[in-house]
Amino acid sequence: MELESILLSGISSQRPLIIAGPCSAETEEQVITTARGLADKGIKIFRAGIWKPRTKPGGFEGVGSEGFPWLQRVKKETGMYISTEVATHNHVLEAVKNGVDILWIGARTSANPFAMQEIADVLKEVGFTGPVLVKNPVNPDLDLWIGAMERIYNAGVRKIGAIHRGFSSYDKKLYRNLPQWHIPIELKRRFPNLPLISDPSHIGGKRELIAPLCQQAMDLNYDGLIIESHCDPDSAWSDKDQQVTPDVLSYILNLLVIRDTTQTTENLCELRQQIDELDSDLLAIISKRMRISKEIGQYKKEHNMPVLQTNRYDEILEKRISQAEKMGIGVPFMKTVLEAIHEESIRQQIEILSQEK
Repeated sequence: MELESILLSGISSQRPLIIAGPCSAETEEQVITTARGLADKGIKIFRAGIWKPRTKPGGFEGVGSEGFPWLQRVKKETGMYISTEVATHNHVLEAVKNGVDILWIGARTSANPFAMQEIADVLKEVGFTGPVLVKNPVNPDLDLWIGAMERIYNAGVRKIGAIHRGFSSYDKKLYRNLPQWHIPIELKRRFPNLPLISDPSHIGGKRELIAPLCQQAMDLNYDGLIIESHCDPDSAWSDKDQQVTPDVLSYILNLLVIRDTTQTTENLCELRQQIDELDSDLLAIISKRMRISKEIGQYKKEHNMPVLQTNRYDEILEKRISQAEKMGIGVPFMKTVLEAIHEESIRQQIEILSQEK
């Protein structure tokens, strides 16, 4: 894909490109108040969800087309560009008809090739040339992400950007969506001219994680940030925990360190970030292992089996230590780690057995 950079499309020539606004357009007053606050802080692109695809039915799923006049008013009164998410043929038609400047495609949609083709077809039909931003699919599938963007490219759109919003996981974790930084890094390696935008709001899921995630993205040379900002986050109708006020957003952005120096080797900061990411992955894996241990404990309880299975434990120690040694990991270290994991597994299984039926 030979793409035009949205950073050179007249919107902004500076890094980072900032897109900000509430998760959802809720009321006209909320939209205008938030937009004015952001415009006062120098933000050029306003985002707001008109349609909100939710995991479960019955929740707030957006105001729909009723919200477009509010976005038009934002554009008229502040001069900001306006953007919203689209997921269907009709969404694209409505957004284009109402003068939306930038479209983004959500993680659930980008995971569905049929939906992506439908959107690509209507973009070609109406002659919309972009920018179009595509979030990574909910699952960590780089080829699926690339395929989604290729469908948009084949529709004649050249102003395409990728939004990294993290990847869903079943197990408990620090982040709402695991960053898995190596995936967008590989995307950027394959497509160096593809603008890469970080979505710290959806990665972190908590407002206190937005600032460090923004800095990580800048240290990894991301082109921009898309951040959820609300005039009264605690009263937001959706995703209130991951939104910040325009004032807080401005504070976060002012603290960012933008490193523009190109280095031939990774600097210490980037290496430490990789360690942090691997530590998070390691904790997630251990958590998953403990969950399975609890299920084993429940099975032992139901079948009147003792917790400690000596032969099984000896087998695990022998095999894992042998594997570790072949991988260059010290035997004493690996034995200590495995013993600690086994001790915690036994403790949790004993808790299961001690519970009354």
